[in-house]
Amino acid sequence: MKNPNGPYPGRQLFLGMTQDGKPAFAYLVTGRSPASRERRVHQLENGIYNEPIGNVPYDWLRHYPAVKYDNTIGLLAVTNGIQTEAVFEMYRLLYHCATQPSTDFMKKIMDGANYEPDSQKTPRISGVITNDSQTKKPVYILGIKIADKPAYTWSVNPRAGIFLGVSTYHGNMENPGAYKADKGPTELKCDGRTPEEIAYFLYEISAMDYNGDDIRVCAIGGVREADNSWKVSFINRQQS
Repeated sequence: MKNPNGPYPGRQLFLGMTQDGKPAFAYLVTGRSPASRERRVHQLENGIYNEPIGNVPYDWLRHYPAVKYDNTIGLLAVTNGIQTEAVFEMYRLLYHCATQPSTDFMKKIMDGANYEPDSQKTPRISGVITNDSQTKKPVYILGIKIADKPAYTWSVNPRAGIFLGVSTYHGNMENPGAYKADKGPTELKCDGRTPEEIAYFLYEISAMDYNGDDIRVCAIGGVREADNSWKVSFINRQQS
């Protein structure tokens, strides 16, 4: 099996459900240039942080929390940029204020954040898994902001073993372009039941060389347990 978003998805996230019915997510980073591949992720107290390798001055496009979670209410935000904090805090506020966690709030954040100001006009992508404060059932929301278009958002309903997601690029290695959001989220079938299995699965199906080098940078997987706590695992390129 190959990555459903093609040879070069850029950065990519999926929200889904394990085979045994637990909320879960997956996140992938790939890069064509040596500089893009010189990145890693590491554990924070309540999330996963993305940063360049080495003693590199702060750069808001490359230093950011990729994942942030709250184990008391089961909330998790995953994105490809500094919007992670905004998504996380917005949906945490909604939960505690007993406000329905709709896609409208994701759209406001993504339209405000806009696309990344680089030569590719890289889209911003975001996902959140939260609970409806009334029913306590999980809610899954995806968003993407592409240049010159309003943000697309979706409320998705994954089934056991099915993940739904978006990527920054549409998959063409030589000519990267924005993900084709008109088609909606991409489906990924994954039998993983643990964070390690999910991260490994996405990492393995994304193996691809560009100019003789592996494009994979890292992959993250996470599963929410019955007590709302998140278990997260990651693979970094230099450790694989």
